[in-house]
Amino acid sequence: MLIDAHFHVFDPAFPLPGNDGYAPPDFTVADYLAAARPLGVTGGVLVAASTHGLDPAPLLAALRELGPGFVAVLNADERFTDEDLRGFAAQGVRGLRYNLYRGTSAPGEDLLGMARRARDAAGLHAQIYADLSALPDAQGWASLGEGLVVDHLGMTEAGLPLLLELAAGGAKVKATGFGRVALDVPRALERIAARAPKALMFGTDMPSTRAKRPFEAGDIDLLRKVLGEDLAKAALHDTAAAYYGLTPGA
Repeated sequence: MLIDAHFHVFDPAFPLPGNDGYAPPDFTVADYLAAARPLGVTGGVLVAASTHGLDPAPLLAALRELGPGFVAVLNADERFTDEDLRGFAAQGVRGLRYNLYRGTSAPGEDLLGMARRARDAAGLHAQIYADLSALPDAQGWASLGEGLVVDHLGMTEAGLPLLLELAAGGAKVKATGFGRVALDVPRALERIAARAPKALMFGTDMPSTRAKRPFEAGDIDLLRKVLGEDLAKAALHDTAAAYYGLTPGA
């Protein structure tokens, strides 16, 4: 059994604003499940992409369609009130994404303040998509501890020292996007697991829009080969199951 800790859905029923002139191809819940079920996926985390903009409606609709065993992470919007945040949590939202890599979140916004408010108001974790080598206020983000999730292995080799520091402090790390990062993936996985054995959470990143290489089933084999049976089981299922409160079909 696998938990897919990071994937996207793009439903044509919800026209998207796109990002920097890019609009993703359609990838519905049905498309996702058809690709994920043969891998052994029993649940997962639907994540807002940069192309979704800040409207939570497409994510919430897809989450309802996915049903039990799935939760979501929305793009952060400073206009969300505490009441909004608690309402999202009641619908299965578990975190807010702060996207510095694609520019969905503006560097001048009080992102860390928003992250703390979302945590305090509704128990939502912060998920950051950034090249960690250029992350503003790294120590501020580090202060979130277990309330922080880092996308795509921190993106670059230069960001790996900070990633290791964050993982040692309790942050979770998405072992995702192997075909989009600029680092030695096997070596990065080894170093993260050595520093924080239960930090990694695997995700397919489907449909892998704008990645140099899309997800392939061999990425799961790579993780198993590098981590070994016990740590791979944690990365492929147990850590995400505990962190997001997921159980098969529940």
